Amino acid sequence: MGRLIDHLRSLGMSNRDAKRALQTGKVYVRDAPVADPTRDVDAALVRVRDNAPRVRVGADIVIVHRDDHLAVVFKPPGMLSVPAPGRRDARTVVGEAARALGGALPVHRLDEPTSGLMLVARTERCQLALKDLLFRHDVERAYLALVRGRFPTEPTAVRNVLVRDRGDGRRGSGSPSTPNGKPAATVFRLVAPVGRNASLVEARLETGRTHQVRIHLAELGYPVLGDPLYGEGVAQAAPRLALHARLLGFRHPFGAGELRFETELPDDLERLRRDLA
Repeated sequence: MGRLIDHLRSLGMSNRDAKRALQTGKVYVRDAPVADPTRDVDAALVRVRDNAPRVRVGADIVIVHRDDHLAVVFKPPGMLSVPAPGRRDARTVVGEAARALGGALPVHRLDEPTSGLMLVARTERCQLALKDLLFRHDVERAYLALVRGRFPTEPTAVRNVLVRDRGDGRRGSGSPSTPNGKPAATVFRLVAPVGRNASLVEARLETGRTHQVRIHLAELGYPVLGDPLYGEGVAQAAPRLALHARLLGFRHPFGAGELRFETELPDDLERLRRDLA
């Protein structure tokens, strides 16, 4: 591991060229661009893609993969996944992808403050096929979260029922007999302790309910930093919800084999991790 800027210099890039490449989204770590020259990276995961479209890292979507049927998109924090009532003029992932691809249809969504990998369909036939994969839990999905507290070293599985109103107007756990309750399952593992009282945790989804990861972590006693809904006392602990959709894997519904995409913590959450350490 070493600083990204040092690795770029080792490739023969001047400071000026490295800065320009970082600011325009040409430097990738795994499957998404980064712009922070001081972040620590595994040099084997870094690629300089001179032909990559110019983007504002952390503000614009990035088309990670495209084919005739679907696309995988990297969503920046603070962007809606799909249009929302009363916010007609807001940028959305599906809208931006439609402009880049000539059309896009929603398959699933990420919360507005969450960053990471999303699927969009390019045809109605593929939209139905991808939604069926999600319904059958045949899509591999994993998140990274910075949470308050020292998370256990052993993997922790949560399997329960989530309801729209747990009694205070918010989503949360209910009894199995609760009307309209939906089964929810997440497996958590500690990636690394962070500082005195935080942890970097991976969450693997077996189901995909609204706010599932946030609710499960909060109810375990390890709320996601920056969560104003479920994390008492942590809303001001991060510049935004410290949650990132890091991994997406699935079998292409139309014969293109297995697809798998991975990303690291985006720049803002990586800076938060360093500040907490």
